[in-house]
Amino acid sequence: MTENDKLFMTRAISLAEEGMNKNAGGPFGCVIVKNGNIVAEGHNCVTSTNDPTAHAEVVAIRKACETLGTFQLDDCTIYTSCEPCPMCLGAIYWARPQKVFYACDKKDAANIDFDDHFIYEEIDKPISVRSISFQQILQKEGVSVFNKWTNKVDKTEY
Repeated sequence: MTENDKLFMTRAISLAEEGMNKNAGGPFGCVIVKNGNIVAEGHNCVTSTNDPTAHAEVVAIRKACETLGTFQLDDCTIYTSCEPCPMCLGAIYWARPQKVFYACDKKDAANIDFDDHFIYEEIDKPISVRSISFQQILQKEGVSVFNKWTNKVDKTEY
């Protein structure tokens, strides 16, 4: 950990407080850095935008990708005020940064009623016993599009 890492994390924590004070959403902030420069930042905006996916990391990832003109965050580092939830963790892995720093952990988040443990439990359950009903329909038609993707010659793979 460097002094710059501390500065970027301090900014992420500051964004968490800023978003909280604006009643934008929960107390979470995120900064994305490339080559020592902040390329994007964000705070949780779930309640202010009525968007359950508007977590700080997702907001910052979207902005960073737009700024950099790419769908992957190669050579980027993410600084987030809290250990990412399962959704944000998935977004981070799809974005492929080189490293993630976090301040609070998921136990700290659970202590203030942001507990995502139930999601990890749901992921491990068979689909048939999850708390939200999932039912597969029209698989043949869906697979047809997947087969077209396989044969598409001008696709951008990721």
